[in-house]
Amino acid sequence: MTSRHYDAIVLGRSIGALTCAAVLARRDFRVLVLGQGQRGQLYRYDHRVLARRPFTFLAGSSPVFKRVLHELAQSQQFRRKVSALDPMFGWLSPGRRLEVPPDMELFVREIEREFPEVRQLVDELYGTVAQVNAAVDVAFEKDATWPPGTLWERFETGRISSALPYVKAERNVDLLTKFPSGHPFRDLLLLPASFATHLALPPDRLPPLGLARLHGAWTRGVVALAQGERELTDFLIERIEAHGGVVALDRRATSIVVRRGTAVGVIEDGEGEATGSPAVICDQPGEVVAELTGGDGVTKHAQSDWPQLRAEASRFVVSVRVQTEGLPDSLPAESFLVPERYARRDPRSPAVRLSRLSPQALDDADADPKSTLLVAEALLPARGALTVLEARDAVLGTLREHLPFLDRSLRLVDSAHDGLPLWDFRGGARREVERAHLQGASALAEPMERLWTVEPHGYLELAGEPVRGPVPGTYLVGRTVLPGLGQEGELVAAWSVARVITGKDRQRQRLRRQMWSKIETT
Repeated sequence: MTSRHYDAIVLGRSIGALTCAAVLARRDFRVLVLGQGQRGQLYRYDHRVLARRPFTFLAGSSPVFKRVLHELAQSQQFRRKVSALDPMFGWLSPGRRLEVPPDMELFVREIEREFPEVRQLVDELYGTVAQVNAAVDVAFEKDATWPPGTLWERFETGRISSALPYVKAERNVDLLTKFPSGHPFRDLLLLPASFATHLALPPDRLPPLGLARLHGAWTRGVVALAQGERELTDFLIERIEAHGGVVALDRRATSIVVRRGTAVGVIEDGEGEATGSPAVICDQPGEVVAELTGGDGVTKHAQSDWPQLRAEASRFVVSVRVQTEGLPDSLPAESFLVPERYARRDPRSPAVRLSRLSPQALDDADADPKSTLLVAEALLPARGALTVLEARDAVLGTLREHLPFLDRSLRLVDSAHDGLPLWDFRGGARREVERAHLQGASALAEPMERLWTVEPHGYLELAGEPVRGPVPGTYLVGRTVLPGLGQEGELVAAWSVARVITGKDRQRQRLRRQMWSKIETT
């Protein structure tokens, strides 16, 4: 027996995990959130803030997140926290510079300036993308479980998804089939999607429904939070605690307790007694859940039919502190940089997603008002020619092609993923600083965020693992559930798990119906 009991225990601090916890707490479930040793976005050296990953809230316009905000009665409050990015992103390739603004008229001018020869094809393409996203919005506005598991869920969700484009005979359509092979506009469509998805597929092999949705996430109005990921995390934690939940990001579960084939709680690190719960929610793959149970309770169905996930690529991130005067004034907050050799598919010359952040907005107490934090991300294939130890130089090489004054404005360069020393240029020459001197970072190389391939293809070719874990009583809300939808997929999985758990409790179902009849008051 245990003296501590919760209605749901959530393992992880991802968007999906915290969103699921916030929704359940709002529905009067007693929730415990354990951070599982996962680290936040930021760390520091010599009081200077650095980032282990970029963050842009691409799912801010999703109807799923709007439904979450409505249930939490926080739509107006959250709207005050965000600002629209203008331009939504920039695109830099050899000899070309283009911005994608929210204003369609301005975007048309950009296309006419850079790609007049395919202007009509671009109009047709974005008309198609708009139609696809409108159809997906209608589908996600309805309360359903994605991906479906039970017979009733398959019927219910199947009825909704049947109205979506590219899910039947036309699922192998190439959205760019009319564009000339090798035309640079292809990269403008494909690169943002490749950085937004959690699938390890070449961008031209993404399913058309997913490609349209992912590109739409970058082009339908991107919102930004001044303090990035931390501000969204704090917002969700505040909602969990406001409704009686307990959040302990510094604690972790070392095992999941299984009795009679069902998860009944967890054992926390350093605790001898189990913390009980009929629902254990995890933002890691199902394999991790099975490891936490020691293989106990894994169903025969999961053993024989569980989707095969392979980490075929990872996100490698370099954090760069520079003097702002060395950057182009027009460099957007989000950009995609295409090196000259990228068209020849040179694996040692990667395309880069570049985020431009203000250290002052991130509460850098000693920030130089003339400094800027650049967070550069590249996608590394698991079996590519470019190794992790070479990736930092390769990413800087791409930056140098488009930022000609980068070297003379460098101050700090580091990656949490390669285990190499931090590079400090503040004295004029490069000085290497051992990682033990960094605050909030590991002295060893930290694992990169992985991108997945799924066999067999999941629901609508967008899904991976089911929301119900391999052990009864466990649930999944991580990047492996709907990897084809990227960040939005995590929110969809979170809502789906909250829906499944709520459906098991009729009393809370009645409470939820009462909540639907109320309007937001805060």
